[in-house]
Amino acid sequence: MVLMKVKLVTWEEIVNWSYSLGRKIKSSGYNPDVIIAIARGGLVPARLVADVLGVIDVLSIKVEHWIKTAEHVEYARIKYPFIVDLTGKKVLIIDDICDTGDSLEITKNYLEKNNKPKEIKTATMQYIEKTAKFEPDYYVDIVKEWTWYMYPWNYWEDEINLVRKLIEKPNAQVNAEELKRRFIEAYGINPPINIEEILSEIRGS
Repeated sequence: MVLMKVKLVTWEEIVNWSYSLGRKIKSSGYNPDVIIAIARGGLVPARLVADVLGVIDVLSIKVEHWIKTAEHVEYARIKYPFIVDLTGKKVLIIDDICDTGDSLEITKNYLEKNNKPKEIKTATMQYIEKTAKFEPDYYVDIVKEWTWYMYPWNYWEDEINLVRKLIEKPNAQVNAEELKRRFIEAYGINPPINIEEILSEIRGS
């Protein structure tokens, strides 16, 4: 029985999406002075897009929303607020995916209020049309149905949390092969990290 639709993302896909995003922004004529990555998911795409656009100034801001895999807090919030003078600057905010849009919206509002940029635009690799309340200015992949994107920088964390959803008693003895079978059945993907390693992490936590 499928518990949740999961898309296992490769590094090659990340590079292709990020480069496509950068080219799309460039062809639109928008030339940001500063790129701000929403940490943690936007860090890698932001760096790759910055390379395409030739932007040197890349900052990051930490927004908490998805605390556990597919389990978010009710409201997104900026964890470490900071004030940087962006007067007269064109800013591009980048995240990995726009699923609810809360992280992008709160970041844009915060920067407009506290950092006074000349202009702000937003960008993500994925945009989940059905659930997002905020549409980024730029994106390359429209997702029609809600899907959890398991990005390569999140394999360990996501797999630990997805495995935990399959184990009723955390300290119970679990057959790794059986758990792998259930994982594939529940999420439609092969676990990217060896299940034995994941079980060892769970037991040690």
